[in-house]
Formats: sequence, C-alpha cells, structure tokens
Amino acid sequence: MSDQFEIVDATVAEIHDAMLAGDLTCEALVERYLDRIDAYDRGGPALNSIVTVNDDALERARELDEALAEGGLVGPLHGIPILLKDQAETAGLRTTFGSEACADYVPTTDATVTSKLKDAGAVVLAKTNLPDFAASWFGYSSAGGQTRNPYDLDRDPGGSSAGTGAGVAANLGTIGIGEDTGGSIRVPSANCNLFGIRVTTGLVSRNGLSPIVPRQDTAGPMARTVTDMASLLDVIVGYDPADTWTGATALTDVDSYTDHLKADGLEGVRIGVLRDAFGSDDDPRAAPVNEVVEQALDVMVTAGAELVDPVSITDLEAQLEETTIYPSQGKVHLNEFLAERDGIPYDSLTEIYDAGEYHDWLDLIEDIVTAPDEPAETVEFWRRALGQESLRRDVVDTFAADGLDAIVFPDVQVVPPTMSDLEDRYTAANFPTNTVIGAQTQCPAVSVPGGLTEDGVPVGVELLGKPYDEPRLVEMAYAYEQVADPRHPPETAPPLGDR
Repeated sequence: MSDQFEIVDATVAEIHDAMLAGDLTCEALVERYLDRIDAYDRGGPALNSIVTVNDDALERARELDEALAEGGLVGPLHGIPILLKDQAETAGLRTTFGSEACADYVPTTDATVTSKLKDAGAVVLAKTNLPDFAASWFGYSSAGGQTRNPYDLDRDPGGSSAGTGAGVAANLGTIGIGEDTGGSIRVPSANCNLFGIRVTTGLVSRNGLSPIVPRQDTAGPMARTVTDMASLLDVIVGYDPADTWTGATALTDVDSYTDHLKADGLEGVRIGVLRDAFGSDDDPRAAPVNEVVEQALDVMVTAGAELVDPVSITDLEAQLEETTIYPSQGKVHLNEFLAERDGIPYDSLTEIYDAGEYHDWLDLIEDIVTAPDEPAETVEFWRRALGQESLRRDVVDTFAADGLDAIVFPDVQVVPPTMSDLEDRYTAANFPTNTVIGAQTQCPAVSVPGGLTEDGVPVGVELLGKPYDEPRLVEMAYAYEQVADPRHPPETAPPLGDR
C-alpha cells in the first residue's frame, strides 16, 4: 500500500492521513526519501544538497510505527522526515557546520531545535549543506562542495541554507530547517520556490547552532506549503533557558501559528511597496525578477490587499551599509563556540583560517577573521550596533506613517546566480539581496514563491512585518498561497517511477 502514496510534494497532513488509514508506514516513507536522495542528490542531477544521511533514520521510523500501532501519533511531526541544516548539532550524528575543519565532529548533545523536532516525533533524515559557518549567500562549502539549484543545475540554490532549500524543493525530505542571519532562510527559499520565515530574533533558540551575529541569528522553517511552515513554527518557537534571547517569547501570545491559516488573510490589509529595493528594469538579471514580483502583487490585490505604492525608508541603502556587523562580531562568538567543543581540532576561526581549511571563495570568512578580537571595545562596533536600532525605528516609523500591515519587495533583486557568476561577479559584499532589511532590524519576514521566470527560474517575494507580528505574516502568506498556487516541483527531480 505504501508504494501507492504520492511522495512528491506530500504535506505533513497528507502523510499523517495515510499513516492513520494504514496506507503508509514511516519506515516505507523514509525508505522512499532515501531512494530519492540516492537518485537525485548522489546520482542523476547530483544536487549535492545532503552532507550526511542519518544511518539511524530507519530504526527511528520503525520505533514510530510501533508507537502508532500501540497508541497513535506521538506528536505533531510524527514520522515526518526532516532535512536539518548542518549548522545544528545532532547527538551521535556528524555535524560539520559546512567546514572541512569539522569534518569528523560528532556532537554528544542535540541543539535545542533538534531536540524539539525529535520530541515532536520527527525523523532527522539528513544534514544539509551550507557554506563554512554559514558565512555566505551562496551554496559552496569546504565540507560539502557546491550545491546545485534543482530548477536550473547551472545556478546556485542560495545560501547559506543551500542544502535545505535544494533538498526540500526536490522532495528529498518533507520539510526542512534553515538558519537566517542575513537572509539564509529567505534567499534559498526564494531561489528554490519555497516558503521560508525568519522570526523576530529570540523566538527560536540558537543553542547548539554555530553563531555569527547573535542579535540576528535565528533558526526557522523552510517548506513547500504555508501550512507545513506554520506547523514547524509551532514546534520550534519557545523559551529556552540555554538562550537568554528567547525571553522574547514572553512578548508574544500565540497558541498555534496554524490558527492563523486564514484564506481571507489579505482582505483589507495595507501592503507598502518598497520600490527602492527593486532592481533596474534595464538590468537583464533584475528585469525577470521585477516581472514576477509585479504578478505576485496583482495576486495580492486580487486576494483583497490594498497596495500603498510606493513607500520609503529613510536613507535605506546608506543605513543598511552602515549597520552590517558581520565582520566585527562574527569572530568573537564563533571562537567561543569552537573553544567549547572538544571534538573539533581547532579552538578558533583564526586557526582554521591559518590552516586554509575553508572554501577559498568565502570572502566573508576573510573579513571576519581580520576583525578585532574584542569588538565591543571599538567605537566602530557600537556605531554600527546602535545604527541598527535607528534603522529599526525608521522601519517601524514607515509602518506607522503609512498605516501598513507589511512591506513588500523582492527577496533578491536578481535571478539566482550561475556558477560562473559565483566565481567572478558576486561576493558577500556586493550581492543585491534585500533580506538584510529584516535581519539588521530583527524584524520578522516571510518569503513566498512569486513563481517562475520565462526561463523557469524561481523568484521570491518578501513580506516584512513589524516585530513579533509573525501571526499576521502567516495569515498573509497563506491567503496569497490559496490564490497564487505558486508551487512548481522541479523537473530535475520527478517521481522515481517517471524517470
């Protein structure tokens, strides 16, 4: 019976319905995803999204099948195979953080996000590729190599949650977890036709995830549907005494994000169009993005939204440039993280840099390693950190002045870069992503699939919300999804029976 279940684009609800009806076992589901990993990640198009497959996944699946037979689903993610960014520690399972320097590191404890997923009944199916210590917008890594975009194999899937983006898009797992410091959930979601959300910093614990900028770092869901995205939020949001930033959860009052799956969630909302964040129509890389975004805006209007077009944020470009703190803050926190872990042969990023054990295209690693050892003792650090507070006030002022529920713009101004673009065109410093707006203001933002360009390349549309307004973003994303129906499985990873 399990062979009849359609695995491509299967949702959590569809999987649970099939399990409860006796038409699908968790063991069979895991086996079929493993077959897809062999066929499409290791072979075929060779997506290279998976760093490590969990050898215990089938055993875990059998345990969950027994639990179902004895008493029902053990939790909201019972038997759901998860693709987990290899930035999150997994007890007994190799965790590389994308770096060849950590290629043999096997943690003894789980990251808080990992333990929450397991407690909810999920199966950690595999760990996914990311650039070294999540220090890039792109999908290359010294530990895992280059991940490819399943919609166009010559293009990048976006980073730093590259493997999760490509893997979920290609149906190598049901849902996935990424991490977002400057846009690392939303860029690959945009490039891979997925929904992805970064929450207000502090709603999700970062304990057990390698850090770069704690005031911006957050884990989060990446999914093919808004319903699955919201279901993952329900599991991972919550207070964790191991991460004091999660005290922010006391500022929210959400029983379940799935309560906000409202088909009329766009009716009467006011969405400001941030034209300053669009690329030029004269740029052949940006024009196709603009065309898809305009179509998505029309869908939002059809669903009941009112567009306020345009809106502006005071000195946006200059403020974004003056409030980036990756280089100044990344080293101190990553050094502390590395020094605390006995199984990693290096105690600091400087040692890894000196040994040359990082991908040589990672210009951000070079910027971070040359930063001051004690950034808080420098005026430059405080100028940039306090500048973020000023930027946040200006963003919130735009919401108030124009009576907005969200601000909309392309996640990235250009189509996903080609492999040659990565080599000679784009760096961390010049890549035209707008995702830093949410990151550098610690505001929540959801990426929704705008659709595909004429060349079949995905484009993402970002809805930026006010701090702690995740429920409203879920409502708007869900309402948009119902009208737009923007999900398109990649042709490079069809059902195995159709190969």
